[in-house]
Amino acid sequence: MDITFIMTIFLIGFIGSYISGMLGIGGAIINYPLLLFVPPIFGLAAFSAHDVTGISAVQVLFASIGGVWSYRKSGHVNKTLILYMGISVLIGSMLGSFGSREMSENGVNFVYGVLALIAAFMMFIPRKRMDQVTKEQVSFNKWLAAILALLVGLGAGIVGAGGGFLLVPIMLIVLRIPTRVTIASSLAITLISSIGATAGKITTGQVDFYPALIIVAASLIAAPIGAMVGKKMNVKVLQVLLALLILATAVKTWLGIMT
Repeated sequence: MDITFIMTIFLIGFIGSYISGMLGIGGAIINYPLLLFVPPIFGLAAFSAHDVTGISAVQVLFASIGGVWSYRKSGHVNKTLILYMGISVLIGSMLGSFGSREMSENGVNFVYGVLALIAAFMMFIPRKRMDQVTKEQVSFNKWLAAILALLVGLGAGIVGAGGGFLLVPIMLIVLRIPTRVTIASSLAITLISSIGATAGKITTGQVDFYPALIIVAASLIAAPIGAMVGKKMNVKVLQVLLALLILATAVKTWLGIMT
């Protein structure tokens, strides 16, 4: 590995993890396309889709740990939400990550494109104002939350994500969870999901450990910084940033699939 390779992978991991901590997602929504498209721009060898899913899974795991640590005393973590969605997303992510070994690269990219498009669409659906609701007043359909988390876990396990980019809009739009509770709790749920996804990717030999270690180093630095920034930002600004981020990634992914 030369210095260009190390710096490129580190920067990709830093950007993804910073946004992860700030917006309560795992970072794969950013790192997946960056790892696919950026290295060849600098004359570096391109990663395969399977390599990217394995690296992303490891990155999401450590980025989520950093984010959860930063939010642990925020007062916005909902343990019931984490219990119901966490168990389901863990089961789904393990099944998806094991099954992804048998999929083609185009198949993996297709699943990612579908997930990103759904997430982008959901983020632009108008929602009733819930941000005045306190953590103690939060209520949601527990079984609906569990079923949706299972489905997200299946897709996220395939692409090596924790699923935060889909869990966040589901929690905001479908379950009607306040934004700050969503961000803090989704990081914990994403952490649980990424444990299953990472275990499956390692077991099936889909992890390139050298770039994964570089991204882990970036995650441990960037995710807590992003979380600290996110806690101080305006709620509406956070929502707009997340919506635009997911939409841009969905468009880029589908352009790559169709060309």
